[in-house]
Amino acid sequence: MLNRRQLLAALPAPLVTSARADEMPAPSGQAVPEMTSFDERLGRYLREQKAPGGAVAVARHGKLLYARGFGWADVERRTPVMPDSLFRIASVSKPITGLAMVALLEDGTGKVQMSTPVRRFLEIDPYLPTGKSIDPRIDSISVEHLLHHSGGWDRSRSVDLMFQHFQVASDLRIPSPPDHASLLRWSFGRRLDFDPGTKEAYSNFGYCVLGRVIEKATGQPYETYVRRRILARAGIRRMRIGGGRRNEQAEGEVTYYDPDRRRGRNVFSQDPEREVPLPYAFASPKTMDAHGGWIASMVDLVRLGSAVERSDYPLLSRRSVEQLFDRPPAPLGRTPEGDPAPVYYGCGWSVRRLPGGARNTWHLGGMPGTGAILVRLASGLVWAAAFNARVDGGALDKLLHDAAREVKSWPSHDLFSASS
Repeated sequence: MLNRRQLLAALPAPLVTSARADEMPAPSGQAVPEMTSFDERLGRYLREQKAPGGAVAVARHGKLLYARGFGWADVERRTPVMPDSLFRIASVSKPITGLAMVALLEDGTGKVQMSTPVRRFLEIDPYLPTGKSIDPRIDSISVEHLLHHSGGWDRSRSVDLMFQHFQVASDLRIPSPPDHASLLRWSFGRRLDFDPGTKEAYSNFGYCVLGRVIEKATGQPYETYVRRRILARAGIRRMRIGGGRRNEQAEGEVTYYDPDRRRGRNVFSQDPEREVPLPYAFASPKTMDAHGGWIASMVDLVRLGSAVERSDYPLLSRRSVEQLFDRPPAPLGRTPEGDPAPVYYGCGWSVRRLPGGARNTWHLGGMPGTGAILVRLASGLVWAAAFNARVDGGALDKLLHDAAREVKSWPSHDLFSASS
């Protein structure tokens, strides 16, 4: 089995020149004649989205068929994207947290269950401005509510609690970015936007809270538990929580760009530079850990997606897999008429039920400097893609489905053995 260095040495070298910045290197990774539709569409997509670079991996029935890098990992250094380059994956972190949370429930410590009230379990003492009182509804927020985005927070009606760093720091008189404990104290002191369990509203903060539930129940840092309980069992070693500053990049991680070259107020208030490029300004991945902080190669994301239901990668029992993708309690996952909706949110995954009980599952992710997607199809296909600029996720999803439909015959090789 080849290690990473041997794998990269065996790959065709991309063309790197000192020509104009808008010229791209040749795709890195092994060309797959049967899958040229992916090459053609992804190269065009990169130019249309004005993203410097991206990587894509595709597996079928547990075999890695395709892993290629496109464009630049670092424009200034003329470093090309490689098939195993690391990218921020933004909200594609939520399926990872969903897996970890269901694994925790499966392991049966008894410390936490779906019905566990998170405020009492975490012993949160909310921060209350003078004259304000605790919203009594927060005591009813459960683990199940958080998994299904029904905890009571609606960013379209108020704010996204994960990105109020400067306000939290000012109110609590601490440096920015606030740590998790401070963020929870401040956020649980606010009024909810709706009664928990009565509707679905996508909540980054809810998944941040799930990360803290995992820590409290296991006695381990969130990242440590996920790497030991989920990633190691899938044979994944390089995935980790990313760094926020440019000088905190991991080995093999790309540089992130904003096509409009915007800058923003540095969330790291103790740094001397007050404004930095937008992808390095808006948030701390360590604070975002459980909802948007992971970095990964697309090969490893596909490896994880392929491992969810493979008997030789014991991530979860069959019962727990069903729980992971099950429809949430009504009224969630229903149409306005009360019928089962064709698409709903499971435990960290979007789910589409197909005739006969089969399902497609996926998640999109996006933030300044990043666009990512992970898809698992009932046909046995799994693919992942990420870019080092924010891209149109809907267009990316359509592109990858269209590219797959153009494949006349799937290759039989397995690149996983060369990418470990």
